[in-house]
Amino acid sequence: MFTTRPTLQGTFGMVSTTHWLASQSAMAVLESDGNAYDAAVAAGFVLHVVEPHLNGPAGEVPILLAPADGEVRVLCGQGPAPAGASIAHYRSLGLDAVPGTGPLAAAVPGAFDAWMVLLRDHGTKSLAEILKYAIGYAENGHPPVENVGAVVTAVQDLFETAWPTSASVYLRDGQPPRAGDLLRNPALAATWRRLIAEAEAEAEAEAEAEAEAAATTHTQTQTRPQTDTQAAAALQTPHRTREIEAARRIWREGFIADALIRQSRRPTLDTSGTAHTGTLTHADLAAYRAGYEAPATYDWNGWTLCKAGPWSQGPALLQQLALLPDDLPAPGSAEYVHLLIEGCKLAMADREAWYGDCADVPLDALLSPEYNATRRTLIGDRASSELRPGSPDGRAPRLSGHATADGRVTGVPQPGVGEPTVARDGRTRGDTCHLDVVDRWGNMVAATPSGGWLQSNPVVPELGFPLGTRLQMTWLEPGLPSSLTPGRRPRTTLTPSLALRDGVPVLAFGSPGGDQQDQWQLHFFLDVALRARVRGTLDLQGAVDAPNWHNESFTSSFFPRGMQPGSVTVEDRIGEDVIEGLRARGHHVTVGGPWSEGRLCAVARDPRTGILSAAANPRGMQGYAVGR
Repeated sequence: MFTTRPTLQGTFGMVSTTHWLASQSAMAVLESDGNAYDAAVAAGFVLHVVEPHLNGPAGEVPILLAPADGEVRVLCGQGPAPAGASIAHYRSLGLDAVPGTGPLAAAVPGAFDAWMVLLRDHGTKSLAEILKYAIGYAENGHPPVENVGAVVTAVQDLFETAWPTSASVYLRDGQPPRAGDLLRNPALAATWRRLIAEAEAEAEAEAEAEAEAAATTHTQTQTRPQTDTQAAAALQTPHRTREIEAARRIWREGFIADALIRQSRRPTLDTSGTAHTGTLTHADLAAYRAGYEAPATYDWNGWTLCKAGPWSQGPALLQQLALLPDDLPAPGSAEYVHLLIEGCKLAMADREAWYGDCADVPLDALLSPEYNATRRTLIGDRASSELRPGSPDGRAPRLSGHATADGRVTGVPQPGVGEPTVARDGRTRGDTCHLDVVDRWGNMVAATPSGGWLQSNPVVPELGFPLGTRLQMTWLEPGLPSSLTPGRRPRTTLTPSLALRDGVPVLAFGSPGGDQQDQWQLHFFLDVALRARVRGTLDLQGAVDAPNWHNESFTSSFFPRGMQPGSVTVEDRIGEDVIEGLRARGHHVTVGGPWSEGRLCAVARDPRTGILSAAANPRGMQGYAVGR
């Protein structure tokens, strides 16, 4: 099969991200004896700089990690709704949906704390060593990808008339960023430099205070040498750990927190057409901590797929696997594509009815053989245009009133492929980034940073980045799993993946794309699992390059929450016979360009040989894999 690039192979380390500068920065960390986690954090902060239309420090990130000597874990960097973000409050403002932009849509920022926890617990490098790459690109500039300019152009009127702090960063001399220019963000560089300086000073002061206390205790007791006392043992806390903890405190309680709250309290024009203030408070920021969770998993043909829990859309990929029959049609055929489309519709209908940050999501039942045997019978020879959630454990599903009984939606349909769709009034679908890293020791990480886009909220002038808008994925209707609820995480579309083979981690992958993420990732994974090996290992690049598709026959996660029943968008490379076969089955097929679907990244490790591999998406001409 023709591929745009080789599947990279080596034994030292592999990186794949959605931007070449993030990939190379991560590789530089590996080359300086950092591990996969150090590299991932460095890449994450570079992505904030070079893909500001797709993610930012005040956004969110779910991270899947597979330590060489431990179990797969999920590190959740999705912040909850603030304490004041109640349905009653939004309804009192005359709203029937959370706006798609502005401070009312801001959840508690989660990305920064998650990156810091990953660095503290699993990394080896200091804060300054990790942030120097992002600081360099923000301070000295980087050549912007074309889509940065396209997004800024789309919201230029909004920036000039209502969001002047964003205009000051992204409209130089009144013009959006252009290819061939350097895009700088000196305020962001200054933020990280100040953070490092304050964190180092705080860590030094803490160490000195503990040393003084230990010395005092020793003088008073004289019972044993100072090095044996509990206080002296505390002195063994690594300086980098103190520094990272200080940075976390500064984010949630120091100058960064103060600036974020000032911005939240500024009236800001949003997609409702009215200026609103947000609900985020100092108490919300001070209370947040990123934390670890067990992954949701599903076993399929010797593979175990690991995803974040049902506060994300991750289990939808697992449900799609569970719906597959034992005998699959020929991969790439019209029958095969039809089967995956219809299975996706059923899984996404369940997402709408059952997923959310609540304790009673019936995930075991949704993945059970009995449930999926019944659901599989709903997949016929014709395309369905209905939203058909199931009844796991006999429970009746409940959908938002936004959807009518026949599955159609009262909102405005939204076109959507890949990059963010941005209207002149600033409405955005949003999109995201992705990164995967595996190191020579076998540590593996997959992360999907998102939110805090330049088009989501005005730039906080003191910081150089905006608040996020993840609350737009909640409903202003009580009693739903994804209803807006103070303290609950909004159900996110962010969904990195890790795959084990016979219980051993071998593959990390993911993609931007909002609601499309677990469609493109399923297609990629099946292609990897079913495809012949290349040069003795998994053909990652062949699976990334394979013609892709998506459907929008379910409620969009993004404002204004529209949908297109029966729709399918395919790359024209999928073939005329497949396109006509889908149309004959009743699908409403839109034919896109040859390289218009999917933005996958992937790394892998063969546990038999230790050979590492990587691949990245050629679409959009910016994703890149590096390694040796």
